[in-house]
Amino acid sequence: MAEEDYGSFVDWDQMGDLANSGGPTKVDCKDLKEFKQMARQGYWAKNHKLRAQVYQQLIKDIPCRTVTPDAAVYRDIMGNSATKKPSSHMPLPDFVDGIPLPRYCLKPEAVASAHKIINCLAGQFPDISHCPSLPAVTSLLLHFSMDEAQCFEHVSRMLACNEPGKRLLDQTFLAYESGSMTFGDLANKYCTAAHKLVIATAQDVLEVYSDWQRWVLGDLPFSHVVRVLDVYLVEGYKVLYRVAIALLKFYCKHKAGAQGGQSSEPDSSKVRADIQAFVKGIASTVTPEKLLEKAFSIRLFSRKEITLLQLTNEKSLQTKGITVKQKRRNVQLALNPDTFSSEIVSAKEMRDIWSWIPERFALCQPQLVFTTSTHGCSLNRFYSHCEGYEPTLLLIRTTDGDVCGAFLSTDWEERKRGGNKLSFFGTGECFVFRLKPDIERYEWVVIRHPELASSIKVQGEDDTASAEGQNSENHTLQQPEKAVGELSPFLSARHFNLNSRNTSMFMAGNFDSIIIGGGEGNALYIDSELNHGRSGSCATFDNPPLCAETFQVALLEVWGFQDAMAS
Repeated sequence: MAEEDYGSFVDWDQMGDLANSGGPTKVDCKDLKEFKQMARQGYWAKNHKLRAQVYQQLIKDIPCRTVTPDAAVYRDIMGNSATKKPSSHMPLPDFVDGIPLPRYCLKPEAVASAHKIINCLAGQFPDISHCPSLPAVTSLLLHFSMDEAQCFEHVSRMLACNEPGKRLLDQTFLAYESGSMTFGDLANKYCTAAHKLVIATAQDVLEVYSDWQRWVLGDLPFSHVVRVLDVYLVEGYKVLYRVAIALLKFYCKHKAGAQGGQSSEPDSSKVRADIQAFVKGIASTVTPEKLLEKAFSIRLFSRKEITLLQLTNEKSLQTKGITVKQKRRNVQLALNPDTFSSEIVSAKEMRDIWSWIPERFALCQPQLVFTTSTHGCSLNRFYSHCEGYEPTLLLIRTTDGDVCGAFLSTDWEERKRGGNKLSFFGTGECFVFRLKPDIERYEWVVIRHPELASSIKVQGEDDTASAEGQNSENHTLQQPEKAVGELSPFLSARHFNLNSRNTSMFMAGNFDSIIIGGGEGNALYIDSELNHGRSGSCATFDNPPLCAETFQVALLEVWGFQDAMAS
């Protein structure tokens, strides 16, 4: 039985052999290299109190922001938790992306405590927008904390780490998604057989790899993940990559040993569930020591390589608009009904639209840029008012009462790059939607069908549309401006080498029309008088007609995005 100081949240009956403390009672080591070896070999793994003391010192030594919330802050906010038991579980914040708190042999009331801690962290770190690993880390550190306040302080220091080049927890969707792509790069290089297995059995490799952190921090049994934590707190984020690669290797070996044939139809959901089930049950075949041995046997696996891949993937996401894949976390638009005025949508409908837009714009306020009721039905005036705004929101109400529109990622001034040719531009963040008679959004087709990005054929010419964006079956998308060799190979192969430019025709405009969506039709086509239009299915958004196939515009509005923080 472990000492009372560091075990009040633990259900010791579930701890098995870990409930029996033994081994060394103190660590006396000043050499970092030797300390790393002690962590990898589990020097303090059999003594719960010693492990707690080591964790406390390691976390105390993390370089943090000048103002980092500590235990006293928690006590001030939450009161003395030792004198009152939580009566029910607080729901977890949206930024954990629906990931539940792993139990990890905690008492039922300790699970409620962890929920309280995470909610307090959400209030103290308002800049966190996506952190699915936080429940697992909080649950683990609660094991080795004397009270809720100490656990809060430990997690706060991990979140507030500001050492250059060092990261402990992803806190934005950009970091998390680029980390998943980086894992794909590493799997392709260091775990080729397993990577090929995933490609063969899943439609979307990135969807499978988006779970990689959860395999380690969430799915691994406590006996295994706590050994990973020993090393992770000493060596940092790269340990998570190593362990996840090792898990993928063991999974591949497990599948090779299972004599059943592969499913004829690739199924990403089935592969994700299969890997998760394997990791959860890994204790029956792989010991914690064997897992770490496999993880650290990977040669030439450096922090520098991981950092370069991560930066490349982040930059690619930012410049190519792939961040649209994120799941929204209910960002609410704070509209003032006394000042917001649209003749097409209500404040509630505008909030619904705002929940779809890319997160970096979600805190902006809508700014009316153009409306036909004030500025008239002229395409020239449309351009003169909209140029200089990026992104914009196009809203249309037809004379039949239908309401539809589009989120447009790029300044309309870009149309001038094509000269007199009607050329498509924009990014994968564009989408089209309808609000009436029913509400529906249609994203870039590649987001939902990444297999469309698998055929590689290079053409150097610009995309040029016909007057209605037609006749484009036999062309391919212009390659990214950056050489493919400079991009992450996983990212470029799966997202930028499209088999047809039909799937990337986002927006276009010239002196006699504007077009949204192309390839075998247009999602929206508006004439030069902003009076008549057409709507149909198109390859870029894979949408049905957004309203009547031919319609008359009753009103058209364009909204810009005003930074709420700007003076």
